[in-house]
Amino acid sequence: MKHHRYTQTEADPDLGLSAPFPVTAASLRRKFLRDLTERTFIKQRRGQVRLALAALPTLSRFVMPVTEEGKGLAENSHPDSVFIARALLRFLAANLVLVALSLAWTGSGWAYALWLVALATTFPLFLRVRNIAEHACVISDAADPFSHARTTSANWAERATVAPYWVNYHAEHHMFMGVPCHALPRLHAMLGREHPRMVVAPGYRAVLGEVIRRAPRQ
Repeated sequence: MKHHRYTQTEADPDLGLSAPFPVTAASLRRKFLRDLTERTFIKQRRGQVRLALAALPTLSRFVMPVTEEGKGLAENSHPDSVFIARALLRFLAANLVLVALSLAWTGSGWAYALWLVALATTFPLFLRVRNIAEHACVISDAADPFSHARTTSANWAERATVAPYWVNYHAEHHMFMGVPCHALPRLHAMLGREHPRMVVAPGYRAVLGEVIRRAPRQ
């Protein structure tokens, strides 16, 4: 909700996903390499674990009396630590279920191993490309909500990887958050005729080309 309220401003909690762009082609390749070699996954999980551990004094208030020391730790913990701790516990619980299903259906853990490899490699890559397309290098005008996000045309392969659930219709989503995802293509058709100012990219490859900073010619 905060991201939608303060999109592309200093108060936007997701500004760090788009602010570094444009970048050089070499920098973008390094980012993709970190994703595909699990370094992004490991870095993110380490950060989540640290924040989750910071939430322990806060969570302990629900099961034991609060000491002065615990109260001080809770007041100084990261404001999102409790949310992240709960999300991490849900993540671990879901993966335990997946392990059990893999063992029950295949008699071994190979199916879960395949899922885990994808989660640690291609998923961060797809998520990065999606985040880039949504807001990177979009010239945001506070008075014009159609300039806050980018909609990207997606082919079948992109919809199966980078843009499931019609998330490529991101400008429309920012304009009308209450519209269910399956109705976003119809909303796009309706708005496209009336609002030509909406930022629309012909595809994810075109967006990646747009966010690469070109070296000046000598």
